[in-house]
Order: sequence, then structure tokens, then C-alpha cells
Amino acid sequence: MATRDYEGKKFVENSEERILDSLTIEEALQININNKPFTVSMRTPGDDTSLVRGLLHSEGIIKKQQFSPDIILKKENEDGIITVVDLNIPEDELGEGYTNSRSLLSVSSCGICGRTELSDLSFLGKTIEDHKKMNISSIHDLFEQMNARQHNFIQSGGAHAAAAFTIHGELICVMEDIGRHNAVDKVIGKLIITNSLEKASIITVSGRVSYEIVIKCFKAGIPFLAAVSAPSSLAVDYAKELGITLLAFCRDHRATCYSNPSRVIFDQELKDLGA
Repeated sequence: MATRDYEGKKFVENSEERILDSLTIEEALQININNKPFTVSMRTPGDDTSLVRGLLHSEGIIKKQQFSPDIILKKENEDGIITVVDLNIPEDELGEGYTNSRSLLSVSSCGICGRTELSDLSFLGKTIEDHKKMNISSIHDLFEQMNARQHNFIQSGGAHAAAAFTIHGELICVMEDIGRHNAVDKVIGKLIITNSLEKASIITVSGRVSYEIVIKCFKAGIPFLAAVSAPSSLAVDYAKELGITLLAFCRDHRATCYSNPSRVIFDQELKDLGA
């Protein structure tokens, strides 16, 4: 259940009408680690295990990707929506993201808003060394594949999406959420759970790109990030620093590459390479 119907009154010029709109659900999910509250994520219910697993990886809460903690969906409200998740993680498996803990509220619209400080910059000085090439003409097909599976958005107009693809444009998974960052975490979590992370080379997102999304891609080792809307200046700065090829404004058969453009090639270049 990702949408809920609400009555409203629609005004158009000098007329009005009563309507029934499907709106994307936003509900709190409390995440407890070792019997202590860690964070509350405002998210769209569904794929909660993937969301939590992706968050653990993206935020450096666990040290090793290979470690799979038990994720216990503990409590449901009267609508059957999970409200509490319990995790038991041995202390020697906890990473710096746990000790640099967030404050209790992590809102869906902003990945950094819930943090108590921006201190984990340990990834600086590292970069993704990936020599795969992406044919720019394929970028629009990727978004068409993602858009066709945005079922919640089609109903409500209020959900973001993220999708993962192979370098050859094969779709691996699509996830939706009211929050852009949550959608990306769900994708990364799903890739880890299904042992598909090594196959993923491209992530597409339905909205704008902030630097937090760039960092999530970097920590997942994904070299290409493409967005429908604009990137922030910090997103571009980090993409350049971390070795991510960042494309934005990918719509109306156009796209702008802001970092590491050497990985982007055209049809003729592919022919010259014998591909």
C-alpha cells in the first residue's frame, strides 16, 4: 500500500469541483539497533528491508557489505504498515556511521537534514576506477524503462524513483519512495540482498541530484549516475572528486554530463572501437 485516497476541492479559474486524489503515503519507520533507537526514517511503506539494508551500507553503519544482519520487521500500525524495525549487530561489525549517529529524525526529502554533523569525509581521496563506456544514445531508453515501472507515481504524482542497470542497459531493479534518497537506498539494498551489486553500473533517479546521492552511488561502487533534473554544485564537485560520471537534465532527448565525460561515447565511437 503506497498510496491513500484523499478528498479535495479543485479550483480552475472560476469553477470548482470535488475530487478524490491518490496521494503517496509518508509514514515513520523507527530503526532500532541493539535495542536502542538509532533513527526514524520518513518513507513510503514497502520494500522496508531493502531500505534498511541500503541505509546500513550507504551510511557506513556496518563495516562489511558481506555481513547480513537480521532485519526484524517488528510492529505494525492499524493500517498494517510496519512502524518499527529491530537490528542486532555485533559491536565489531558496526562502522563509523553508527558512532557518528544521526539525530532521531531523518526526513524523506533530505538525506543530510537528520544528521547531527557532517564529519564522515573518510571517502575523500578515493575514486571509482572504472573504464566501462556508456553509449549516450541509450540514456533515454533507461529512463523510459524506469518511468514505465513508476506505478506509485502514476497513481499519485508524488513518488520518486531510482533504478539500477547494467552497463549494457539491462534493468536490474526499480524502487519508488516519497523520498529521493530513500529510493536510492532501496535500490542499493535490493542489489545487496540479491547479490546483484557487482552487475550494476548505472543508477537513474527521477528528480534532482544532491551530493548525498552521489556519495551513496560511490559507496556502492556504481560509476554512472543519471538524473531527470538538475544537480547541485556540491553534487558535481563530489562526482568529479569520486570518479562518478554524472549526467543531468536527461529528458526531451538531451542530457548534460558534468563530470568524468570520458566514459560517455557516441554510436560512431562504439563502431570505431569495434563494439
